[in-house]
Formats: sequence, structure tokens, C-alpha cells
Amino acid sequence: MAIRLNNHTTAELVAALAPLGVKPGLARRIQMSAVRRGTLPAPAPDISPRVMARVREETSIPRLEWAARRVSPVDGFVKYAFRGDGPEPFEAVGIPLLHRAGDPKAIVCVSSQVGCALGCAFCATGRMGLRRNLAAWEIVDQVVRVAEDLPHRIGGVVFMGMGEPMLNLDEVLRAARILSEPCGLAIDGKSITVCTAGIVPGIRRFAAERPPYRLVVSLTQADPARRRALMPVEAAHPTAEWMDALRAYHAATRRRVTLAWTMIAGENTGAADARRLADLVRDLPVKIDLIDVNDPTGRFRPPDRAELDAFRDALRAHVGAPVARRYSGGGDIGAACGMLVGTV
Repeated sequence: MAIRLNNHTTAELVAALAPLGVKPGLARRIQMSAVRRGTLPAPAPDISPRVMARVREETSIPRLEWAARRVSPVDGFVKYAFRGDGPEPFEAVGIPLLHRAGDPKAIVCVSSQVGCALGCAFCATGRMGLRRNLAAWEIVDQVVRVAEDLPHRIGGVVFMGMGEPMLNLDEVLRAARILSEPCGLAIDGKSITVCTAGIVPGIRRFAAERPPYRLVVSLTQADPARRRALMPVEAAHPTAEWMDALRAYHAATRRRVTLAWTMIAGENTGAADARRLADLVRDLPVKIDLIDVNDPTGRFRPPDRAELDAFRDALRAHVGAPVARRYSGGGDIGAACGMLVGTV
């Protein structure tokens, strides 16, 4: 099988290309050109034509096929649908960050799977079921294609699109390394975020390997029984188990853990919910990210302003941790969190 030049880390490519006569320096140049431009390096006096002929014979540089593109007239979020190794479309979102004068940039929200097996009640992607895992190159090329389209530099990547990243963790970590390597896209590892619904082996792997990427756990409900009704993953990976894994992660990295809380009116935004959360995280430094639920079916609704303010006050009183409200844009084009379904 041909070596996919945009599907490997620098170290992997150096090893894979060595039998073709490619020295490490050239392997790095090949990776940079393949990842960023989708081509091999241009001929140069210091590059052997014979070696490059072998490289052309033994390698390939797959690229994603454009399937659709929609821009929100409300907030400028851009939703992309792509096709890769399979016929099923999957989506990425370009998120403009224009609040700093003179420093416009964008974040790319990428998918790691087509569909999702977790079946969270409030997530449209979860209602699809799992179709397949994405390869590292399919994840990396989402960022490349979005970067080619947007006028702003890419300042970060979030694994919060379609799929559960920690159920495709080998490819996710390979993609994150390619995105952050100097010969890949050179995105600061601290600006790459991996989100999970609480997959214990994945969190423990983060604790053991200590990658530089930010870790976010989608919690949403601190009562295990009520969480299981919303997020069936609770049955396989109970809150008590992944909280133990998070404590190990914090002990290994000394990083504050971020917990994402999808706010659902009348479901998880009361004072009692704040107290349960406080009991859960009492011995763990956390940050709470609040995000409105997005449910086109109308079954789940975000809190109104009064309910939101009361919940934030309760969190400050009982949890005592930093609380941030994360904006989930692109709702008008189906690009907000929980709305990606691979539409074309």
C-alpha cells in the first residue's frame, strides 16, 4: 500500500521513507509540502531526482473532496462538509475570532468520526449512530482545507465535531501531532483541545502520556442516574471512574480540568445541580464551561436569561471554580455544537 504522506508524524515518515533513500531532512521537507500544500517539494539542486522518482512511485497524498459549504450571515461561522476514504460526508466548522483588534484568527472544529456511537439524547450527531472512524489524514486535511478557505490564520483546533475522539484515539493523537509539529501545520499544542464524554481508558492514556493538548470532559449532569438518561455512555464509563481518571490526569500534569456543561432548561440548571457538581469536584481543580443546548427538535431548550443568571450565581456560591460561558455559533446553519449530521 502506498505511504500516505499526510497521514504520518515526522518520526513515522522518516522511518517509512528511509528505505527509499530519503534522508531525515528531506523527509521533513516532504511532510511539510504534503501536509500544507498537498504536493511534493519542487525540484531543487539538493534533492536527488532518482530518490524523488521512487517517492512518487511509493507514496500518495490524499485530499478531502468538498461536498458543501455554508456561511452564517449571523456570526460568520462556516460549516464545511467533506468526503474522504468513504462515501459518507462529515463536517468541520470554521470559527472566526475577531475580538482582538489587529489579530484576527480562526479556530477549526474538526470531526474524528462519521456519526457517533454514544447516543447522547440532546445531540443530533449521536442520533446518527457510528458510521466509521476517520483516518489521521482526514482529520488533518479538514484543518488544511478550512485554512485555505478562510482569510484568517488558524489559531487552534478543537476536536468537538462529529464523533467521540477517545474512541478513535490513535488517529486523533496522530492527527494532533501532525497539526502541531513544525513540519506539519505548526499549531501550538496548547491550542489544540480534545473533548470526551468520559472515556476512561482515553483519559488514563492522557494521564500517562501527558500530551500538551487541552482536555475537556463533557459532564452536563452530576447525578449519575440523570446523566445516564441524557448520556448513555454513563453506563459503560461511570462518573466515579472517569473522575478517578481525571484526578490521575491532574496529578500527572498539574493542569486544571475543564468540564463542559450543556445547559438544558429545567433539567440541569438549578441550585441543586450546582450543589451536586460541587460535591463531585470538591477535591479537583476545575473550570466550568457553560454552553447552550442546540436541539432542532425542540425537545431540549436552553435556559432563559433569568435561569442562566441564577445557575451561574449558584455555581459561584457552591463550586467556587472559574465559570465561562462558551458561545456556540452557527446555529442558523446547523453548525453549532450537537448539530453536525454530515448534511450536504
